[in-house]
This record gives sequence, structure tokens and C-alpha cells, in this order.
Amino acid sequence: MACLLASSSLVSVMLHPKRPKKHHAWIHYVFLVVCLASPTVLAKPDSLKEVTDGNWEEILTGEWMIEFYAPWCPACQQLQPVWKEFADWGEDMGVNIAKVDVTEQPGLSGRFIITSLPTIYHCKDGVFRKYQGARTKDDFLSYVDEQKWQAVEPVSSWLGPSSFLMNSMSALFKLSMFIRRCHNYMTEQLGMPVWGSYVIFGLATLFSGLALGLLLVFIADFVFPSRRFSSQEYYQKKQTMEQARLIQRQEDEHEADGEEDDDEEEEEDDDSDVWRKRRGSPEGRPEPKGQGLSDEALRKRVVGNRGEEDEEEDT
Repeated sequence: MACLLASSSLVSVMLHPKRPKKHHAWIHYVFLVVCLASPTVLAKPDSLKEVTDGNWEEILTGEWMIEFYAPWCPACQQLQPVWKEFADWGEDMGVNIAKVDVTEQPGLSGRFIITSLPTIYHCKDGVFRKYQGARTKDDFLSYVDEQKWQAVEPVSSWLGPSSFLMNSMSALFKLSMFIRRCHNYMTEQLGMPVWGSYVIFGLATLFSGLALGLLLVFIADFVFPSRRFSSQEYYQKKQTMEQARLIQRQEDEHEADGEEDDDEEEEEDDDSDVWRKRRGSPEGRPEPKGQGLSDEALRKRVVGNRGEEDEEEDT
């Protein structure tokens, strides 16, 4: 629009050559300024988006192609021109083309478990798939236009970037990057020796572990309180159970002693019977017949002998 206005002013100057030269110079000046500024105003916005730890949740809606790269990676440097050309087609295809610098966004590096560079992900409405094809513009276009991503197995939900596990990985990567920056600051800016930095981090790890352990103990005692501190009934029950166990033990020992005494008495009786059979009566004479018989047998024998004697007397 500005160029059209400037050109119309120039045409009017050409149609009216009798105007002062001062006015002509002013018009030429305006025309140059407007023409030089118009490319900046009408320039096409950058179609390649950048994803950070602050806005990464935007990729959960719509269709995205995301490249994870590092400035020092040679393969990433070789891919950058192709990726920018591919990004120019993104608006026409309805796909968002983005990039992530893993050196500046360690949280996203841990959230997506980036183990090699460059790594490319395709995302459709929060479902992520890892791109494994060739890295040319035509291959990228056909992958999206022909929906070749449907043949690729998606990332499982528990490994997705919004899962609890990946949130923990993201926090861990951020912590590691924070520690590294602190180490570089102490060694480079403060002039501290490397071993001094290691000692500081070692002590910090030790004390933080102790504090975390105490916190876990307090939480466990609060959630699962110990029985010995619950009430006095616990002590009474414990004493009753101990007394019952003691009484039961004494009874068992008494029964065991009684059984041993009975066994000893039976053994003594058996030994005395055997001795009597072998040695005879106490006077050294053999025992009379029927000594080893039972009481009923002896009674029957005596009754029988008396009957025989009575018959003899009658005769």
C-alpha cells in the first residue's frame, strides 16, 4: 500500500513538471523511505516455530513436526536448511513445524528422552510418533501429506511427555543442568578449584539425603503410627499375652515331667517283674505256681482246688 501511494505521488510529479524542485526532492525522499521500509512491513512471518519448556503444551493440540537439535551437532547443522524449507510448506498443509534446542531446553530433552541428534517427532492431537525416514524435504512432505505416520507405532502413554514418569525425567534433567551451571559459575567466575566444587556438591547431597530421610520417617509415622504409642490397651494386651504364654509354657513343662515320671515307674515295674521271674521268691525259693497269673485266674484256681477237697471229704 505504501509503495502504491509513493508511486502515485511520483506519477503526479511527472504529470506536473512545473512544481518547485524542493517539492520534487521531498517526494523522492518519501518514496525511497517507503520503498525501503515496505519489505520489512510486508515480510512473511517466520513459519518455523520454537518450542520451549514454557510453551511445550501447545504441541498437544493439532498436528506438529518437531526437530530436536543442538547447535554443535554437524548432522543438525546439515539438516537446518532442509527443515526451514519444509517449514515454509507447513502453513499450506496445516501442520506446525517446530524446533527445540536441547542445550537451552534440558527439560524437553528429558521429557522426550533424546538420546541421539537430530531427533524428529510427529504429534497428532497429543499422540507422539518418532520419525525414522529419510531427511529430505520431499520425504517430510510425503510423510505428512500421505499420512505415513499412521503406520508407525505411537509412543506408549506412560512414556508420553505429559506422563508422571516423563515429568520426573524433565525435573531431573533440569536439576542436572542447574548443577552444571552452578559448577561452571563457581569454577569460572569465582575461581574455585574443581575439587572444591565437588566437595560442596557432595556435602549438599549428603545433607539433602539426610533431610529427605527424616521427612520420609515423619510421614511414615504420621500415616502408619506405631502401636506402642497408640494407647494403654496395647500394653495391657501385651502383658496378658505374655502371662498366658508363660502359663502355657509351665503347663507344658509340667505335663512333660509327669509323662517322664510315669515312664520311669512303668520301667521300674517291668524291671521288678523280670527280676522276680529270674530270681524267684525273696527267700531264694522258686515262686509257687500261679505267681505270675492274674488275680481272676488265681481265684478260679483256688475255688477249683477247694471244690476238689470237698468232694474227697464226702467220699
